[in-house]
Amino acid sequence: MTILDDLLQSLPDDAPVRSVTVGAHWTLVCSRRCGLASTLMADRPHGHARVRDVGHLHLKTARELAEYARSQDLLEASIGVAAINSLLEVDRKIAAELNAADVLTERGRGRKVALVGHFPFIPALRRVAEELWVLEQHPSEGELPAEKADELVPQADVVAITGTALINHSLDTLMGLARADAVVTVLGPSTPLSPVLFGHGAALLSGALVIDEAAALRTITQGAVLPQVEGLRLVTVAREAAIVQPRKVR
Repeated sequence: MTILDDLLQSLPDDAPVRSVTVGAHWTLVCSRRCGLASTLMADRPHGHARVRDVGHLHLKTARELAEYARSQDLLEASIGVAAINSLLEVDRKIAAELNAADVLTERGRGRKVALVGHFPFIPALRRVAEELWVLEQHPSEGELPAEKADELVPQADVVAITGTALINHSLDTLMGLARADAVVTVLGPSTPLSPVLFGHGAALLSGALVIDEAAALRTITQGAVLPQVEGLRLVTVAREAAIVQPRKVR
């Protein structure tokens, strides 16, 4: 089964959806708790894509909305992944207050790193890695096209994949390219902090917990990029406790 199939099957008991917010950069679904996902949209003319049942999404259950993650429409899939994250129960006893930048700087030092996705910590990671390949669908200077993944990911000692790969349905393929001995990290607020991903080869999950719903909602609806989103705590969950030394999440 795919990672998405396993995630959907593993979800705990259903819960009513309290709110659905689609911001310019982040989508927030609140049910049992609040779940985040990147807001992705296809490169189409403005207003082309239409979300199913728009205006009534808050009347669905979280499991019903989570099924939107299967959609080939990226905006619907963004809502679906946020709904998945809204249902997940994260064991805060094993969650370290570490963000992805710190984790990858530690794990990537002196090693070959393949990073799928553009992140602000790239310059710092480039300084410590033996080699860093940044793969992007729309590459900037110094980055490589995503099509190079087949060639470069199998060479990497550390593979870091943006959680948005779950939204665009490329996560299974990318994780399948990693060597068995590579340290695979899935990172970013879209990342489901679920042990299901460990079963598919991930060693580390670096994501976000919404700890102040009102603050997150206020900033997301005003167009916040990640450093501007309030009410978040960046955390990392490891497959093996020895991989990181957790500082308990408050």
